[in-house]
Amino acid sequence: MQDAIATLIGAYDATGKYFDRDAMDALKAYFATGNARLAASSAITANAASIVRKAGSQLFEEVPDLIRPGGNAYTTRRFAACLRDMDYYLRYASYALVAGNNDVLDERVLQGLRETYNSLGVPIGPTVQGIQIMKQLVFEQVGESADWLAAPFDYMTRELSEKNI
Repeated sequence: MQDAIATLIGAYDATGKYFDRDAMDALKAYFATGNARLAASSAITANAASIVRKAGSQLFEEVPDLIRPGGNAYTTRRFAACLRDMDYYLRYASYALVAGNNDVLDERVLQGLRETYNSLGVPIGPTVQGIQIMKQLVFEQVGESADWLAAPFDYMTRELSEKNI
């Protein structure tokens, strides 16, 4: 897993360039939000079970067909798997927050996930909806809605959503 600093250094090293104004500004922005990123990650960690439980409840209220017979969260096993996956997304979002980089999401969560869900018949739409619900709950928990706080959730949403070809 790379953080914002390692990614930036790698990009400049690959091209053989010294840091320019853009690189310095990116580093300043990362460090300026460092304490807030750690506080947000701590809040997520301390309240993860509650966030996942609330997000699941809200998702199943908004899309009740998921928990009805024939729905993808019908049966205790499927319901638990849905909440487990939501917990994974939240945990990895907290990693990406601290790192200031979404590479961990690609490496650990998103690579092959869409194909796996499609092969299992898991609908992507409610998954995306659940991630966005968790984002709102994290905003409430942390007490702010900064771009850096939304970034990992929006990245997962964008990568999982259907794309026009």
